[in-house]
Amino acid sequence: MTTAESATPETAENPVGYTLFAILTGPRPRTAPSASALGELQSAVDALPGQGVTLRGLYDVTGMRGDADLMVWLHCAPGTTSAPDAAQGPESLQKALRSLRRTAALAAFACEWSAMGVHREAEFNKRHVPGYLRGEHARGWLCLYPFVRSYEWYLLPADERSAMLAEHGRKGARFTDVVANTVSTFGLSDYEWLLPLESDDPIHLVDMMRDLRATDARRHVREEVPFYTGRRVDVAELEEVLA
Repeated sequence: MTTAESATPETAENPVGYTLFAILTGPRPRTAPSASALGELQSAVDALPGQGVTLRGLYDVTGMRGDADLMVWLHCAPGTTSAPDAAQGPESLQKALRSLRRTAALAAFACEWSAMGVHREAEFNKRHVPGYLRGEHARGWLCLYPFVRSYEWYLLPADERSAMLAEHGRKGARFTDVVANTVSTFGLSDYEWLLPLESDDPIHLVDMMRDLRATDARRHVREEVPFYTGRRVDVAELEEVLA
């Protein structure tokens, strides 16, 4: 079987959708971005849909970690634009991030951490599609973390893994206001999975993460840091956030 034959085909129920996260850190000391700088940034944001890219959100991560100020979440999916120059793959997200970082408002910011992921068919729940691909609107808070399974995980019998993930899924399903956006990042970064979780109430993110610790699947975790959590903000709010 060739690589192309073994790949999971894209269907309406299993769309391919790349996504990119970037954590930006500003210089110290700094001053608030000017109105013209924010206007330039807004224009760059407004141009993204024509390139087949969606800005899911900008997030204020001030104080959540000492090494971060702003989180950027971009995504794209084939068929979302008819623009002839819209590649709508990972290269379009790279170009979009560069366009935002070249604006006066963000030019002096360093990229502290970044990772790209893509939706692939889930291990056992074939119906799982990330919220950003199934039309869920962005929520007020985002909790993002990378994830690496134990070395033994992928060698365990399929029925054992399926049972553990089913238990994990049942616990998570109780938090109906939390939107899961799990994507694969095998080979795209140092990790295996990216887990972006959205909610309008950060307490629900805290409670869900705590509850999910009490599952058998927790025994097969090798790495799940760094965590980045922030409040979704619009460009106009950056005058205060980035000051």
